[in-house]
Amino acid sequence: MRIILLLVLISGSVWAQEAPQQNSKEFYAIVKVEDAEKFYNGMEVKNPEYRAQLAVDWLINGNIEKYKFYKTTNTKLTPLQLFELSNQLEYWVDDNKHLAEVEQISKQLIEEIEKKLHSDIFGRMGVLLEVNAVANAKLGKVDLAMKTIESSNEKAGPFRSMAYFRNSKANYLNRYAVILAAAGQYQRALDTLDKAVREANSTAKTSETLKTVYQKVKKATKAEADKYVSSLQDEAYHKIYKEVEKAWFAEPKPLPNVPLWDMNGKEVKLADYKGKIVVIDFWSTACKPCVAAFPAFERAVDLYKNEPFRLFVIDIGETPEIVRPYIAKKGYELDILFDKDEAIFKALDAIGTPQKFIIDANGNINQTGIGYAGSDDKEFYKLKAMVELTKARSNNEQKK
Repeated sequence: MRIILLLVLISGSVWAQEAPQQNSKEFYAIVKVEDAEKFYNGMEVKNPEYRAQLAVDWLINGNIEKYKFYKTTNTKLTPLQLFELSNQLEYWVDDNKHLAEVEQISKQLIEEIEKKLHSDIFGRMGVLLEVNAVANAKLGKVDLAMKTIESSNEKAGPFRSMAYFRNSKANYLNRYAVILAAAGQYQRALDTLDKAVREANSTAKTSETLKTVYQKVKKATKAEADKYVSSLQDEAYHKIYKEVEKAWFAEPKPLPNVPLWDMNGKEVKLADYKGKIVVIDFWSTACKPCVAAFPAFERAVDLYKNEPFRLFVIDIGETPEIVRPYIAKKGYELDILFDKDEAIFKALDAIGTPQKFIIDANGNINQTGIGYAGSDDKEFYKLKAMVELTKARSNNEQKK
């Protein structure tokens, strides 16, 4: 009897350790927040981290009341939750949505970080100050906005200038210009945005703001503003093209004959795409710079949709069970492959993630790109330059 009781106690202890871990896997694999909420409500022991995640996910889905409901009962956010929450506030303030709520929520989060209630290892304080400043500027509180954006310079840390999170520097420059324009300092705003677009520290939002400011300063028409911005974008692209050209391999690498697998477990061989330009990029869900490049990849896929071109993002070290819900939640539409045992990663002597390789129509690899370029525009220009250079050199080889 004592042995049986001991076994029961041991098994109960093991279950107590394994059950939360299993619950975590199930909870974070749920795509729809409504279903996650049902899962949470059915739990006997309510995990406060799940409440925080529900708050974040409801905000991402646009339900501010639900966010407040879950947030008020759990003030502690994980670094990743703080990251996701600040990202959503960024989207809203840049799109002129829910400005009063953005101002209030960002202010609360800033105060909580200052009180050490959240771990801010991703440096979101600077971003939240930017967001709060822009919200105040758009709400007519320009003096407060100027003070707050200046404060963000002190609290931004290294991440703003690093090519790590999506559009860190580009977003800041655009938001700073928005505040300058709100303060009537249109020429300074124009100078800031002009330089940003010339250097490809820019996004679609940067171009929109620049066109508006240019029309104001130069008393120009919309067509004139469009032409002006287009010329700056061309300048930035051609500069990057020249940089890419210098990195062309003197000797091409052969494409390794290594199988990959798609999301459904079907074997895929890159050699079967001979005759097309193929881009492969190594990534994982935990790699922020990897995912930061995805919008630019989608832009490239759209640009070359009528040409012999394919782009694959190759996951390293994860399974479809991890990747599928992640992609579904984020809404990315890219072709995903899996590299079992990192076979092709090793065969190509890749050094990390993100790293892309360009395969020409003959199956040769003449280019690689390491890391994230830092902005939507710069990442897109770089990938486009690599593809266009491959096309140009392939045409030259055919003429010989």
